[in-house]
Amino acid sequence: MSVIGIACILLLVLLFIKVPVYISILAASAFYFVATPGTNALIFAQQTLTGAQGLSLLAIPFFVMAGVFMNYTGVTRRIMECCSVLTARMYGGLAQVNILLSTLMGGLSGSSLADAAMEAKMLVPSMEAHGFSKAFASVVTAASGMVVPLIPPGTGLIIYASINNISVGQLFIAGIGPGVMLTITLMVFTRFVSKKRGYLPERTTKIPAREKVQAIKPAILPMLLPIIIIGGVRVGIFTATEAGTVAIVYALLLGVLYREMKFSDFLKGCKETVTTTTSIMLIVAAASCFSWILTKEQIPQTFATWMTSTIGNKYLFLIVVNIFLIIVGMFVEGNASMIVLGPLLHPVAMAFGINPVHFAMVYIFNCTIGAFTPPMGTLIFVTCGITKCSTKEFIKESIPFYILFAIDIIVLTYFPPLSTFLVDLIY
Repeated sequence: MSVIGIACILLLVLLFIKVPVYISILAASAFYFVATPGTNALIFAQQTLTGAQGLSLLAIPFFVMAGVFMNYTGVTRRIMECCSVLTARMYGGLAQVNILLSTLMGGLSGSSLADAAMEAKMLVPSMEAHGFSKAFASVVTAASGMVVPLIPPGTGLIIYASINNISVGQLFIAGIGPGVMLTITLMVFTRFVSKKRGYLPERTTKIPAREKVQAIKPAILPMLLPIIIIGGVRVGIFTATEAGTVAIVYALLLGVLYREMKFSDFLKGCKETVTTTTSIMLIVAAASCFSWILTKEQIPQTFATWMTSTIGNKYLFLIVVNIFLIIVGMFVEGNASMIVLGPLLHPVAMAFGINPVHFAMVYIFNCTIGAFTPPMGTLIFVTCGITKCSTKEFIKESIPFYILFAIDIIVLTYFPPLSTFLVDLIY
């Protein structure tokens, strides 16, 4: 067996036994350099460091910091109160709040795990007190977290764009369609399940317009952030990377306006930003070195040639990719698989004539499904770890949701305008 083959097997084995992702990738890369005669070991360090120095990657710490600061400024509470009023007359009221809150906060936090953890702490106890089962409340929380990576400025969108040389701004806009589709289908599905189980609306009487206005008004300024980001990038006022600094300044201004953010909160936010960004950038840096190895060995080119000669058309290719990525997502964290497999599958999609923006959204959507799927779905463990729901009950309750996600991914895969229409319209 070749050295690169052994390195790939080593990587998969380490990931399967839950060795940290960046250590697994670095170990596989180091093995390649040690076992390959004539390879300069200095390249190992150079490629690792270079991988974390991409200009577009600066957007990650900026948007992470903006999302963290939003949680300390009272934005989350204001948006949740707004969602509560808007969904008060729907079956499964608090479950609907859960889903809508993820959609609106996704444009602020950018992290599905952070969103799921926040809502598991804030909403699940209230849902249980209102008669929802622990399993159903946990599943809805994890499922709503799947919306976050699709809504700009999700960190997955930034990472995929940077490693495959796609416009970050275009991916931000492309994520709106799939994100809204997932939100709507989740809310409709939750409505039918809630009605069947007797999860009644919070209110049955008509909500006065004045009360709606009073609930929506405090949430207007926070919800303007995604519009400011996308509008500013498109008009050319700032780049997608610089938009992150705009988001930070906007979050701090809200903190001053609402008078809820203290200096101690600012320091905590900076600390959280450093720890979160470090965990992401370690993976990016390690994967950059491994991607260099794959390119040197011409693995992407060989893989693309094999796929195009074996698979007859792009429609069959997309089916194979969907199945493959969901299986990978069961065992490997989404950003890690994106960094390792993205450079392999992206050229193949281009060879089949698939729109790169469309394929990016299909890829990221599959990663979110993988995060919701056992045995190693990260959303499952984060949510159940907080709500204390058993994994067995969670999986049993989530079976109908898998059917819903299968329908969603089929629609997204074979209806490209869902992700490309706004991009074509704006760009």
